[in-house]
Amino acid sequence: MKTIKVVAAVICDSLENTTKVFATARGYGEFKGKWEFPGGKLEAGETSQQALIREIQEELAVKIEVGELIDTIEYDYPTFHLSMDCFLCVVVDGEIILKEAEAAKWLDKYELYSVDWLPADIALIEKLQNSLLM
Repeated sequence: MKTIKVVAAVICDSLENTTKVFATARGYGEFKGKWEFPGGKLEAGETSQQALIREIQEELAVKIEVGELIDTIEYDYPTFHLSMDCFLCVVVDGEIILKEAEAAKWLDKYELYSVDWLPADIALIEKLQNSLLM
């Protein structure tokens, strides 16, 4: 099975005292309408952090600071294996503009399950709810 290596930004309101995270609903493709943390595929020669900065600039038109690696999620979809490095991030410049997503929300820990997440993101949601969000 083919492995796809991606990065995801758990954009939060503060790296020091996180109370909300930013999620987007896919605006295209097989999983259109499902919710995820923004990000995308690594390009040749990029580190995970470099890919995340580029992807968020492309998708949301903002600059981010990449914080700690929260987790690497490994998930088997029917046609591929996903390996997703998930980093805590914060917006440092610009206002978020949705360039690819059809919707977006800031969610606190009580709202995390109020959206229909992509399967690979569910394990990350559990970790966020238990450890990061106050």
